[in-house]
Amino acid sequence: MRKSRAKKRVLLPDPKFNDRLVTRFVNNLMLDGKKSIAFNIFYDALKIVEEKVADENNLDVWKKALTNVTPAVEVRSRRIGGATFQIPQPIREDRRISMGMKWLIGFSRKRNEKTMAQKLAGEIVAAYKEEGAAFKKKEDTHRMAEANKAFSHFRF
Repeated sequence: MRKSRAKKRVLLPDPKFNDRLVTRFVNNLMLDGKKSIAFNIFYDALKIVEEKVADENNLDVWKKALTNVTPAVEVRSRRIGGATFQIPQPIREDRRISMGMKWLIGFSRKRNEKTMAQKLAGEIVAAYKEEGAAFKKKEDTHRMAEANKAFSHFRF
């Protein structure tokens, strides 16, 4: 490699919960550098989650939902002898978390509620209950890796 690896930037914890994972999630949620709007959307979504799931703390519900949509393995395409194989591989921890966050945000944007906070809250509650589109994406990814387990000896 010609260039050195980029340094990991240190994220500041968010103002309300004092949690770095929340800041990372809000950074993924943010569009066009509008961070304060992204924080407002996230906090409003957590208020809606608190109303829907009364028995738990809303931050704990969000963290459980995030772990429910976080994949453990993925398939990578590899060309071997003229044929392309889908090879299952374990995922690094930071990539695993970012994939879960991006799926949660992406599928919440596709929902049919009125505001983004309502969409995000709906997807968080669905992921907490182990249903919804983001959880289905994780299940499909794991199923694909399970189906191609026979090719795991091709791992790089």
